[in-house]
Amino acid sequence: MANVTIRDATDKDIPIILGLLYDLGRPKPQQDSDVDSFRKLVKNYIQDSDKKLLVAVFDDVKIVGMISVLLLSRLNRDTLEMYIPELIVLEKHQGQGIGKKLITSCITYATKKKYHRIRLESGNQRTNSHEFYKHLGFEQSSLSFTKNL
Repeated sequence: MANVTIRDATDKDIPIILGLLYDLGRPKPQQDSDVDSFRKLVKNYIQDSDKKLLVAVFDDVKIVGMISVLLLSRLNRDTLEMYIPELIVLEKHQGQGIGKKLITSCITYATKKKYHRIRLESGNQRTNSHEFYKHLGFEQSSLSFTKNL
């Protein structure tokens, strides 16, 4: 973990970020126009002040992980909530503290900004991830329901 640094993502990182998302099982482009659309979505995410996209860089060269963040206002709170939609570490780099370093970066940032909580979701099938989050002090506080359209 000593050789891993966390930094804000840049436009140059977009192809790697898309690859990480595909590794997580996110939709892959079906045609060339989809690739351009996905690149634009990530670029907009990087530029949006209500979002953060951090990457974990190994030996100052290779991106081995990423975490995306949404900053949300709530109707019953004066402070923001940090929501983490994606946390991805390349499989061969898992278990080396990189995910923990990404989460810790978010905790440090949210604490400094005085956000009231950090929330994330994890698919039911990702039991190893659930244990990882519990180990970092997260607790299961709700159920999530979705309806695909």
